Amino acid sequence: MSDALDKVAGIKHLPLFPLPLVLLPNEFLPLHIFEDRYKQMLKESLEDRKIFGITYFEPKDELATKPAVGTIGCVAEVRENQDLPDGRSNILTMGVVRYRLVEYVETADPFFVGDVVFFEDEKEGQDDLRPLADEVYELFERVAKAAFKLSGGRGRFPEIPKSEPEQLSFLVTAAFNLDNELKYQMLEITSTKTRLEKLRDILNQAVNKMEDTAEIHKVAQSNGHSKKKLDI
Repeated sequence: MSDALDKVAGIKHLPLFPLPLVLLPNEFLPLHIFEDRYKQMLKESLEDRKIFGITYFEPKDELATKPAVGTIGCVAEVRENQDLPDGRSNILTMGVVRYRLVEYVETADPFFVGDVVFFEDEKEGQDDLRPLADEVYELFERVAKAAFKLSGGRGRFPEIPKSEPEQLSFLVTAAFNLDNELKYQMLEITSTKTRLEKLRDILNQAVNKMEDTAEIHKVAQSNGHSKKKLDI
């Protein structure tokens, strides 16, 4: 059993926090807790294993009040907690492991509770995954360096550790700041190879354009001339 699955061992019912965002395993997410029902959810979570579920919920139907059964979410582990004088809290969470919502559980709690099944990617041969993971890592480094140049060197250069392929696929997905729909698709995928291949396609589409733009920006900053022409 992995360390992530070990953290949720024995759990069948999980407090749920529907939000218009997607949390990935190993991704950090700061949250401001202010609604009474979620203040209670946080209190109960901190008294137990310090975890709850974050489920993507951005309703397109005004009648929808909660995520649909079958929706994929990610367990959030509270890493830091700052209590505020008025009962609100600022917390820092980290994604642990994914789950599928099987059904809702009727409880006396004011927040949603789900019957969930936890899962990770299917087992695949590391010999096939490692070259693909290395390619994705190198492409992401190129994109990150180009973005850093475009920012004029402001801020921090994003660093992604060379981790296991599954973990790397989620770290790059989180760092690339994809829109919610695409990020949710990445969350659903249970093949590390498929997720890395999709990332490779996304990064390949972005990298040359970003590097060309960064070069033009650099030349423009020095009042020079660039030989490159960029289709916008």
